[in-house]
Amino acid sequence: MEFSVKSGSPEKQRSACIVVGVFEPRRLSGTAEQLDEISEGYISNLLRKGDLEGKSGQMLLLHHVPNILSERVLLVGCGKERELDERQYRQIITKTINTLNETGSMEAVCFLSELHVKGRDIYWKVRQAVEAAQDALYSFDSLKTRIAEPRRPLRKVVFNVPTRRELPIGERAVAHALAIAEGITTCKNVANMPPNICNPAYLAEQAKILDSDYEKVTTTIVGEKEMEELGMGSYLAVGRGSVNESLMSIIKYDGAGDDSKPLVLVGKGLTFDSGGISLKPGLGMDEMKYDMGGAAGVLGAMHALAELNLSINVIGVLAGCENMPSSNAYRPGDILTTMSGQTVEVLNTDAEGRLVLCDALTYVERFNPDAVIDVATLTGACVVALGAHATGLLSSHNPLAHELLNASEQSGDRAWRLPLWDDYQDQLESPFADFTNLGGKEAGTITAACFLSKFTKKYNWAHLDIAGTAWRSGKNKGATGRPVSMLTQFLLNRAGQEQGE
Repeated sequence: MEFSVKSGSPEKQRSACIVVGVFEPRRLSGTAEQLDEISEGYISNLLRKGDLEGKSGQMLLLHHVPNILSERVLLVGCGKERELDERQYRQIITKTINTLNETGSMEAVCFLSELHVKGRDIYWKVRQAVEAAQDALYSFDSLKTRIAEPRRPLRKVVFNVPTRRELPIGERAVAHALAIAEGITTCKNVANMPPNICNPAYLAEQAKILDSDYEKVTTTIVGEKEMEELGMGSYLAVGRGSVNESLMSIIKYDGAGDDSKPLVLVGKGLTFDSGGISLKPGLGMDEMKYDMGGAAGVLGAMHALAELNLSINVIGVLAGCENMPSSNAYRPGDILTTMSGQTVEVLNTDAEGRLVLCDALTYVERFNPDAVIDVATLTGACVVALGAHATGLLSSHNPLAHELLNASEQSGDRAWRLPLWDDYQDQLESPFADFTNLGGKEAGTITAACFLSKFTKKYNWAHLDIAGTAWRSGKNKGATGRPVSMLTQFLLNRAGQEQGE
């Protein structure tokens, strides 16, 4: 799909389709008014007859509008003008792209990017439009033997900006959006891959592809033998029940060209989580292939970073592992010695992600990081607390937490901060080890983060729980690509390119 920006009058556009907005009740946007005037009231006459009310998401495709050079005009309902917000804007773009893809219009000039969205500038509107368009057109069909494709699919979309002065801003927005969309697609493709294909070795192969594709990326793989030498007893225990070797992929992006401290992203990569001996219920267990959503998100963010060619140093860690029940699997009651030397009493083998992450978080101390962010589909409690709309954010460092919250608001990939008070640490007490891997029924997301915090004392750290946001269930089941957009925005901000300045 090709995206670009231009600045031009709608009546001069010779395209397969022009896209303009109509507000409730039957109020033409500025661009639509121009077309109506040129067509001598053709559009307003249709609206008066009741063809379109202007409710959000309504579509009306017109052919051969008088005096208009374009073959088609697509009228898009945008709801009430004063109520057009970020969420509604993205929904309108998604519906528009899906409609265009079914009309036979192989190209379109879209004027929706000129709509007023409260508190948002042209950079945000163009970037969000491109990201939403790419998301709308995504499908995971590489394993299907029959693929139904539109006869004349949409190939090119041009987003209009109000003045020529805003063209450079729009072009930066497109460039940023395309890089982020590539990262999101990488994340989705890996996360959607079935677990008989996507195992820890497959994750490692994807990390190596970045190494071969980008000069500034170097990937190394840490296998079980090296993990044993390092004393990563907790990580190794989780993967012990699987025939697939646990592999940790280290992706180094050297963008600064110096020895400046790197930012480190650590992704939980449980390529399948059966729950182990504490076996999960069968219903919906197929979705446990998404338990590597954190690693997929980190891989996607590293891909976007490499595309953007940012001048910062970043290390991505994919903590690949598989949690399976077998005669060799670790058990409830086991006491594990972590790489940090701290001991953990296992109360439930389905609280495995933190046992993998804790050793990965100790491992990254060697990089002398400026900050560490771990990303994990860690707790069902986060889904109960925040649903599918917000990623859970917990951090021991307020400035880092605020940076991530700011990036989440800028990108529209939202997060919500939960407390990380010492009061909750008591729930992890153990009579036999330094602490347990489970804090009980109450505040499960917080106690999981409390567990991880015990391994992050030597650097600034934040934890993103994406259990509710990494994938959708039901009819439209599939990976969402989150939190690639948020993480990439965080990296853009750190590189001083908040909007490409």
